[in-house]
Amino acid sequence: MNKQISFKEAVTILILMLVMLGWGVIGFGLSPQIPVLTVIALLIFWLQIRGFEWEEVMKGISQGISTAIVPIFIFLLIGTLIAVWIQAGIIPSLMVLGFHMISSHFFVPSVFLVCSLVGLAIGSCFTTVSTVGIALFGMGSTLGINPALTAGAIISGAVFGDKMSPLSDSTNLASAVAETDLFDHIKNMMWSTIPAFIGSLLFFFFLGQSNKATSLAGIAAVESSLRQNFSVSFWAWAALPIILMFACAWKKVPAIQTLFANIFLSVAMIFVQNPGFKMQKLATLIESGYVSNSGNKTIDALLTRGGISSMMGTVSLIIMTLALGGILMHLGIIDSAMKPLVERLKKPGRLILTTIMAGIGINLFVGEQYLSVILPANAFKPAYKRIGLDPLALSRALEDGGSVINYLIPWGVAGSFVASALGVPVLDFLPFTMFSLLSPVFSILSGFTGIGLKWEQEKAA
Repeated sequence: MNKQISFKEAVTILILMLVMLGWGVIGFGLSPQIPVLTVIALLIFWLQIRGFEWEEVMKGISQGISTAIVPIFIFLLIGTLIAVWIQAGIIPSLMVLGFHMISSHFFVPSVFLVCSLVGLAIGSCFTTVSTVGIALFGMGSTLGINPALTAGAIISGAVFGDKMSPLSDSTNLASAVAETDLFDHIKNMMWSTIPAFIGSLLFFFFLGQSNKATSLAGIAAVESSLRQNFSVSFWAWAALPIILMFACAWKKVPAIQTLFANIFLSVAMIFVQNPGFKMQKLATLIESGYVSNSGNKTIDALLTRGGISSMMGTVSLIIMTLALGGILMHLGIIDSAMKPLVERLKKPGRLILTTIMAGIGINLFVGEQYLSVILPANAFKPAYKRIGLDPLALSRALEDGGSVINYLIPWGVAGSFVASALGVPVLDFLPFTMFSLLSPVFSILSGFTGIGLKWEQEKAA
């Protein structure tokens, strides 16, 4: 039996996968894990019929999952960080500080700017959303602002910071697979990133303004409840872990070490505030998260979260999506679908457009941020060399079509994470996540106009 997968066969498989994933998540409202697991089962069944050895299928699964070890560990640390940050009063303190600093009339654009700066400093969209983002989201809920709009501003700012930070895993990955210098890559991304940033800021400025007279009674009630139930003091408590996080970013400390340092500091703060805090209670907090019993429904809904167990849904989705991606990559399905396209791409605009669309397509098919960068890089790198484009053109396209789009996919790892952290479905905040929507647009325009497009001869000159 011929085991070579043809172009038509590969495309048919990918389209059927997309239909099944979309049908399950959007049509039936299922959690992403169920459709992904179903697709894996059917794909394995089809591969067995086609005569592929079981060892090859297992090798693909193993190779896919092996790339998830570090991200999974980071997710578990983030779940721990959320819990101890709440218990130590850090997130409540940030919420109270925000109530005093941010005007309700310009709340949404200020949320975008704050998350952009924090994300740039720490290099992690996930950490930004799950810490500062949660605090700002709580403020938005109190002010009566559309939760989807607030979530869109939080995620847009966090994605911008993640994309432009030298500490970002996705930024380092795009630079590495395209074989470019990291800081040259970040500098070159400004041609698409700065216009997307300005466009997003204007969008949030006009859509996020509110001329309504906002009652301060609701804010005062929430603030009072926070002060009664938590150790609220920004300069005494919340500033310490924030300063530590910025210091680690300045010294380029890896994400795992930064998270551990912040967790240890937060735990120390908990025992300083409450010397009688039991180790058993700390263990439960880290494992199961913080449970708020303040009596204020808004606070209890926002601050009952965190813990290792809260990340297990995301972890299971990561394992499944990477297993699926490993099968598709190892057995040549993705390569068979893309290779004929690569051979026909001879103009820079079309090549960049196709690279971005491939990244978006893999996000839809697989739902994994890293694979949406790695697979198009391997598929299109020869085409960029053939027409004389600098690898920086490829690395930017990988970011604009790959990593930033994963936050807009309901079954994507990043999309499911931020939706869980903020409690807003992906399809609700998608229209408001303007930075992720504009980034590929400006990148494509750069490809067709030539503005900001790097060529190999420019480097030689």
